[in-house]
Amino acid sequence: MGKKPSPLGSKSNILSQKKKLWSIMASIVFMYGIFEKFFSSQIRSYVTKYMQKLISFTSPYIHITFPDSIAGPYLKRNETYTCIQIYLNAKSSERAKRLRAEVVENSQTPLVLTIDDNEEIIDKFNGVKIWWVLITRSYIQHVLEQGKAITLKNRKLKLYTNNPSYDWWSSRTRTMDPNKKEEIINDLVKFKTGKEYYTKVGKAWKRGYLLFGPPGTGKSTMISAIANFMNYDVYDLELTTIKNNNELKRLLIETSSKSIIVIEDIDCSLDLTGQRKKKEEKPKYEKESMVTLSGLLNFIDGIWSACGGERIIIFTTNFVDKLDPALIRRGRMDKHIEMSYCSYQAFKVLAKNYWDVESHDDLFPIIEKLLEKTNMTPADVAENLMPKSIDEDFETCLKSLIQSLENAKKKDEEEAKKKIEDEEAKLKAEKEKQELTQEEEKVKENGVIY
Repeated sequence: MGKKPSPLGSKSNILSQKKKLWSIMASIVFMYGIFEKFFSSQIRSYVTKYMQKLISFTSPYIHITFPDSIAGPYLKRNETYTCIQIYLNAKSSERAKRLRAEVVENSQTPLVLTIDDNEEIIDKFNGVKIWWVLITRSYIQHVLEQGKAITLKNRKLKLYTNNPSYDWWSSRTRTMDPNKKEEIINDLVKFKTGKEYYTKVGKAWKRGYLLFGPPGTGKSTMISAIANFMNYDVYDLELTTIKNNNELKRLLIETSSKSIIVIEDIDCSLDLTGQRKKKEEKPKYEKESMVTLSGLLNFIDGIWSACGGERIIIFTTNFVDKLDPALIRRGRMDKHIEMSYCSYQAFKVLAKNYWDVESHDDLFPIIEKLLEKTNMTPADVAENLMPKSIDEDFETCLKSLIQSLENAKKKDEEEAKKKIEDEEAKLKAEKEKQELTQEEEKVKENGVIY
């Protein structure tokens, strides 16, 4: 029988191997220091180039790099990189040793843990242990799907604007006729679930909305409500700050899917009917925008809008009659939504929002009759329903609203009366002018008597 190897002998062999390994590593570090110190950068880059080739030749791994941006005429963020980053962030809390904590406001996950710099994540796919340097096609697809799912789960609404001085509106419960609200909700749901339909008919997956009505009727609040309902990001475009069509195209390319592109007060942003309005002379450093009607039409339904999917384009205007018909025709702006003055149904929604009250036997009927005869915006109604001091209760606010409605009614009646008087005075002046002209013609025919 042979002798069994001594445990002490095996331990000494392991220790000897470790010493050799440490000696080799120390030699490499020493030689690298000399190499860095005494050789020029040209020689170092030359040697490094061929060392990398040698290492890649002997290495069994394939390295795939995902850049954070895509090069091209316009720099665009790589959505694949974002999905992979989010997927790895979800794995990092369990498997990484170094994490970076970030606080995200208005998110389902307030504290988000992400991978720290130069950290490696080990994953498993189909029973195979995988380092992030070993990637197969099916694994990449798996990562992208998981990254998108995590993104939707923890999605936070964002506002992107090309006008940094813009103040964003607040999100509040939308006040409008329940039937109209239900119609809009159904249209949004149909659009959100209509990917296969748009693919089938060969149309870009987008929807156009035109919101029009007097100031204060809630057009901006409607946009906020749509964004919250759809869980889409919002891109606010200020056309007057866009220099030309190319810049407009660049801004559109940078928008992501699942987004709302907003152009507010489009009748004031640019004159899109051909002749631009004469305005005060601008400083030399402010160049006039050269965005054209054709450029904006391409923006809405041309080739530019086909560069991504699931987008909603919203225009708002106070004066729909001023817009070029080509800009707002059906099929381009798919749905026209009139934001009218406050109705009784909208008032009841406001009363529910502000005071959690749905009826009042004495005051609600009075308000209903006044709203039928008086034009008041939802913003003005909401202002009256808001208490001005801690002593004001619901009835006090309702009485304040009734007083405001009566004042507005009286003002409307006075304006209507004045308008009639002005029209009568105008007709009288025209009649007198016509009679005077006829007298002068008679004098010319009969001659002048001195």
